Amino acid sequence: MLTKSNRVKGLSFHPKRPWILASLHSGVIQLWDYRMGTLIDRFDEHDGPVRGVHFHRAQPLFVSGGDDYKIKVWNYKLRRCLFTLLGHLDYIRTVQFHQEYPWVVSASDDQTIRIWNWQSRTCISVLTGHNHYVMCACFHPKEDLVVSSSLDQTVRVWDIGGLRKKTVAPGGDDLLRLPQMNNDMFGGGDAVVKYVLEGHDRGVNWASFHPSLPLIVSGADDRQVKLWRYNESKAWEVDTLRGHTNNVSCALFHAKQDLIVSNSEDKSVRVWDMSKRQGVQTFRREHDRFWIMAAHPEINLLAAGHDGGMIVFKLERERPAFSTHQNTLYYIKDRYLRTYDFASQKDNPLIAIRRAGAAGANQGPKTLSYNPAENALLVTSDVDGGSYELYIVPKEAARGDTAPEAKRGLGSSAVFIARNRFAVLDRAANTLQIRNLQNEITKKCAPPCATTDAIFYAGTGMLLCRSEDKMTLFDVQQRSVLAELSTPFVKYVVWNNDMTMVALLCKHAIIIADKKLGGAQTVHETIRVKSAAWDDNGVLVYTTLNHVKYCLPNGDSGIIRTLDVPVYITKVSNQVLFALDREGKNRQIQVESTEYMFKLALLQRKYDAVIAMIKGSALTGQAIIHYLQQKGYPEVALHFVKDERTRFNLAVQCGNIEVALQSAQELDDKDTWYRLGVEALRQGNHQIVEFSYQKTKSYDRLSFLYLITGNMEKLKKMLKLAEIRQDVMGRFHNAMYLGDVKEQVRILEESGQLPLAYVAATTHGLQEDTDRLAQALGDDLPELPSAAQLMLPPAPILKEDNWPLLTVTKGFFELLAAKGRAEAAASKSSGGAAAPAMVGGLEEGALDGAGWGGDDDLDLGGGAEAGAGGDEEGAEGDEGGWDMEDLEISPEVMAEAAASAAGTASTGPFVVPAPGPSASAKWLERRTQLAVDHVAAGSFQSAMSLLFRQLGAAAFEPLRPYFMDLYTASHAALPGLPGVPAMLSHLDRSHNPDASTSPPTAPTLIYSLKMLEEMLKASYKLVTEGKFTEALKSFTRMLHIIPLTVVDSRKEVDDVKELVCICKEYHIALRCELRRKELKEDDVAHGMELAAFFTHCNLQPVHLALSLRSAMTVFFKHSNKATCTSFCKRLLELNPGPKIAEQVRGVLATCEKSPTDAIKINYDPRNPFDICSVTFSAIYKGSKYVEDPYTGARFQPQCEGQISPLGDFVKIGADASGLLVSQTQIR
Repeated sequence: MLTKSNRVKGLSFHPKRPWILASLHSGVIQLWDYRMGTLIDRFDEHDGPVRGVHFHRAQPLFVSGGDDYKIKVWNYKLRRCLFTLLGHLDYIRTVQFHQEYPWVVSASDDQTIRIWNWQSRTCISVLTGHNHYVMCACFHPKEDLVVSSSLDQTVRVWDIGGLRKKTVAPGGDDLLRLPQMNNDMFGGGDAVVKYVLEGHDRGVNWASFHPSLPLIVSGADDRQVKLWRYNESKAWEVDTLRGHTNNVSCALFHAKQDLIVSNSEDKSVRVWDMSKRQGVQTFRREHDRFWIMAAHPEINLLAAGHDGGMIVFKLERERPAFSTHQNTLYYIKDRYLRTYDFASQKDNPLIAIRRAGAAGANQGPKTLSYNPAENALLVTSDVDGGSYELYIVPKEAARGDTAPEAKRGLGSSAVFIARNRFAVLDRAANTLQIRNLQNEITKKCAPPCATTDAIFYAGTGMLLCRSEDKMTLFDVQQRSVLAELSTPFVKYVVWNNDMTMVALLCKHAIIIADKKLGGAQTVHETIRVKSAAWDDNGVLVYTTLNHVKYCLPNGDSGIIRTLDVPVYITKVSNQVLFALDREGKNRQIQVESTEYMFKLALLQRKYDAVIAMIKGSALTGQAIIHYLQQKGYPEVALHFVKDERTRFNLAVQCGNIEVALQSAQELDDKDTWYRLGVEALRQGNHQIVEFSYQKTKSYDRLSFLYLITGNMEKLKKMLKLAEIRQDVMGRFHNAMYLGDVKEQVRILEESGQLPLAYVAATTHGLQEDTDRLAQALGDDLPELPSAAQLMLPPAPILKEDNWPLLTVTKGFFELLAAKGRAEAAASKSSGGAAAPAMVGGLEEGALDGAGWGGDDDLDLGGGAEAGAGGDEEGAEGDEGGWDMEDLEISPEVMAEAAASAAGTASTGPFVVPAPGPSASAKWLERRTQLAVDHVAAGSFQSAMSLLFRQLGAAAFEPLRPYFMDLYTASHAALPGLPGVPAMLSHLDRSHNPDASTSPPTAPTLIYSLKMLEEMLKASYKLVTEGKFTEALKSFTRMLHIIPLTVVDSRKEVDDVKELVCICKEYHIALRCELRRKELKEDDVAHGMELAAFFTHCNLQPVHLALSLRSAMTVFFKHSNKATCTSFCKRLLELNPGPKIAEQVRGVLATCEKSPTDAIKINYDPRNPFDICSVTFSAIYKGSKYVEDPYTGARFQPQCEGQISPLGDFVKIGADASGLLVSQTQIR
C-alpha cells in the first residue's frame, strides 16, 4: 500500500487489526486500513509535528508525542484524546507502550527519557545520562530493559528491574507515596544504566532490541548500521553494515527472519542478512527521504515513512508455488517438493530441491507446472532475473530422499504445453522458446506482442500471453493470434476441469471468459484477490485477503465466509475448500454452497432445483431478496419473505394482487392501500381498487371509479355521503357524474352562486327554477352562452365486475404455488373426492368475467353435470343408471392433476413479466471506480461520492451541465406510435454491430483526450490574443471535463495529468493578471507583485515572453529597476525577435546604471515559491501550505476548507486518493 501525505515521522501497526497509524510532520495522525488502502480516521490535536506514535497491545488506545512537548493518550473507538501527559521540556521523539505494564516510555530533545504510568497519569521515572537529544527509546519485548539512542553518539541500555519491583510488587503504591528526597539527591535506583555502547562517529538516530535474541541494532548519522550483542555483564559491537550514503534514520530486526531492515535519508530501504552481514535487497524512491520504519509483530509486513507519505510492504512473496492434478496437490515447502492427497489427506515429501536465493531476496519458487504424462515439474523463480528448473521425478521416489539433478535455464516464465514440450519466455531476446524434456530448444518464435512479459498454459499447443494491458490467446504451432482480451495486469490464470472456462486473476479484479476469451465478465474487488479454483458445478470460488467468495459464470459474486488469515485455494469439492496457508500448511475449510448453487440453478433455469432449495434450506436475508428482485424473479423472493412490508413490495412488483391484498390488510396504512389501489387499477381489478379507495377515504377517486364502471347506485350513495360530509365540491362532482341537473342547480343556489345556478337551470330547460332565480337576481341576469351544450355523462350499457384480461398459461412458479396450495388442501381433506374441489383455490365469483367469454359458451363439462344429476334421479328408479364407482386415487395425485389443470386453464390473468435490470444498472454492476460511468448511467449520487473521495470535490453546481450532457449523450430516444412515449435506448461504448450478442458494459462518453487537446490549442490562442477572461473560462471548462474523461492506456493517463498541470499553471497566471487589472491605482505595490507572479508560472515560451515584457514595462514605469533587470535577462534568454531584443537591451542598460527599487514589494526571485490564488500572495519554500487535491495547487493555511478557485468545485486541504481516468490505474 502507498499513501500520499505530508512527511511521515511515526508509524505503528495494530497487533490484530489491519490498521496502521501514521503521525505526520503537519501535526495530523492518520489511521489507515492497509488491506483496503483507505483512510479510516484522522486525529488532529497536536500543535506541530508528531514524531512518535504507538498502539497498545490489548486496549483500544494509542499514544502520541510531538513538538508541542505533549504526550497524548487516545481512544480510537471514542475517536478522541483521553488525557495529556506533561513534563518534557523539548520536542518528543518517540513514545511506546509497555507489553505488559501500564507504562509509556518517551524520549525527548530535553536529553531525558521518561517512563509514565498511563493509568495513574503520572511520571514514575526520569532516566538521565545522555548529554544531547535523545532520538529513540523503547522497551525490551520481554525483559526489564530499555534501549535509547542519542545524538551524543551513544546507545544506552537501562535496567528498569528496580522500577518493576517498586511499582508492581505488593505495597508498591505505598512506596510511590514516599518522599522523593533520595531520588533528588542520588538520582534514584529504580532505573540505572546497564551498558553504554560507543562506536558510532556521529549522532545515533535509532536503536532497537531483537525480539528474542540478546542483540541490538542501531543506525546513525555516520551512515552505518551496527549490530551489538549483550549478556548479563557486558555488551560489545558485533559488526558494522555499510552501504547507506546518507544519515541512517531507522534500523530494526525482522519479526520472522534473520534480517535487519534499515532506511535512510539517502532515499533507500536496505535489507541485510544477519548471518552473512551483507545487503540482500535495496528499495529506492526517486525524490523522498525515509524517516521511520515499523515491523508488524505477527506477520511479514513492514512500513516505511518518507517525505511524501508511507509504504506498507513485505520482503518476499508468501504464496507457495503449487499445482493441482486430479486428486493430488504438488507444492514446494522449505527444500522439498511435496504431494498432498485430497482423498486420504496424506502429505508426503517427494524430492529435495535446491533452495534458491538468499533470505529476504524474494528469490524463492514462484510458479510450479506439473506434467502428468512424463511426471515432470517446472519450477520458476526470480533468481538471475528470472530462471526455471526442470525436474523429472523418478517413479520410485516417494519418501523425499532423492534429489534428481535439475535442468536449468533462464526465462521469466516457463509452462508445459504438450506431453514432452514446454515453452519458455525469454524477455531479453523477446522470443518464445519451445524446449523438449532434455532442455533442448526445438523451436523459436516471436511472442504475439512486443511487451509480452509472462505466459500461461491455455491447452495443448496454446498459450495465454500477458502484455501491458491485454491477454492474448496464441497458437504456438500456427504462430497465430486466436483472440485478445483487454484486461488489467493479470497475475494468475485458473482453468476449470474441462478447459472450457478460464479465470484471469488481477490484483483487484477477476475476469471470467470462455476458452476463446469470449463472453468476458469482470468482478471488481476493493481488497486484493489472492487465489481461485473452480468447483465441480462450474462456479469460481476465490479468496481475497479476508474473504472466501464465489463468482458465477455471468459475473454475479458474493461472500461465502470470512477468513482470519489469507489462504490460497488448491481445490474445492463437496463443500470443502482445500487451501495452503502462508506457512505452507494444508488446511480444510467448510464452505456453505447453498447460496451460490441457488443462484446458479436460477441462472441455468433449473427451476426444480430452485424449488427444492427453497423447501429444504434456510436461505434468508435481504441479499437473496435483493438478488431475486434484481434478476427479475420477485415471485421467487416471495417464498423467502416473512416481513409484510417486503412481501407487499414484492407482490406489487410481480403483479400478485392476492398476496399484496393480504399484506395490505396486515399493514393497514394509507400509503400501502394507495399503492395497492394503483396496482389493482393497472390490472383492472375494480373490487380491490374500490376497497383500497374506501380504506384511504379517497372519495373523489371512488366517485370517478363508479362513473367509469357505470355503478350509478353507488354514485348516488356517494352524493348523499358528500352531503353528510358537507363537501360542496364533492356533491357537485357527484351530481355532474349522475347527470342530476336539479341537484346541481340546488347545490349552486345553496352555495350562493345564483348566476351559475340561473345559467344551469336555463340551459337545461328547468323553467320553474329559472323563474325563481330570475326573480332573486332582479336586473343582474347573466348573459346566456350562445352555443351551450348539455353536460350529461354517457349512460352505461354493460357493467362488468372486472375488466377482461388476457388469459395465458401460468409460469413455473405460479404453477408451483398452485401445486403447493393443492397439496395443503389435499392433506387437510379426509377423502380423495374432496381434494379436487379445493385445488383451484379460487372462489366461483372470481372466475366470472375473468376471460373474454364465459364457460357457458363452451359445451364442455355440462354433460358431466347432467350425468351427476341423472345419477341422483336414477337412484330412486328401477334402473341403476350410470355405474359411478369411487376410484381409490391418492390425494397427492389428485392435487398434482388439479394443479396442472389450474396451470393450463384459460381463466388465469396475464401477469406482465417483471422488467429485468436496465442497461444503466448493468453498467454499474461492474462496480466501476470511474465517476464518469456513474454520471452517464444516471447515478449522480454515487458519481459525486466517487469525485469526493478521489478529488475532494465538494461543490457540484459547476459540474451540473456536464453531468446532464453525459447522461443525455449515453441515451437515445426512439419515437414510437403517436400518443405513445418514446423508447429510451442505452448507447454502449463497446457495442459491436457484428457480434450476435453485445451485453451492456460501459456507457458511451462524449469527452475524450483528443477533444481536450483541441480545447487546449484554442485556449492557447485566446491567451496569445490577450483575451484573458475567455481563456480563463476555457481552462476552467477543461478542469471540469478532465475528471469526466476516460482514456485507455497509461501513457494517456500521463497525458491527462500533464493537462491538469498545464491548466493549473495557466489558471493561476490568468487570475493574477486579471486581478492586477482590477486593482486601483493606489495599490501599486500589490499590482507589481502580481505582474511578477505572472512570470513565474510554467507557461508556453511565447506566453512567458509576453508576461516578462508586461512585467518589465510595469517595473520600469515605477522605477523598480533592480527587479526589472531580472525580467530583462530572463526575456533575453528566450531569444526574442531582433526588434524586441533591441528594446530589452536598452531597458537593461538603463536599469543597470541605477539598480535600485523605488517601491518595496514582497517578491524574492531567488527563493522558490508557489502562488496562492486566493490571497494572491507568495508561499516561499519552507512555509506552511495546504493543497488542492485535484490540481496540486498550493494555498495559504488559512484557506483550508474553502472551495478552490481552480474549477470552483474542489475543497482545499481535503484528503483524496487522486484523479482516476482509466481502468489501468486500478491495479
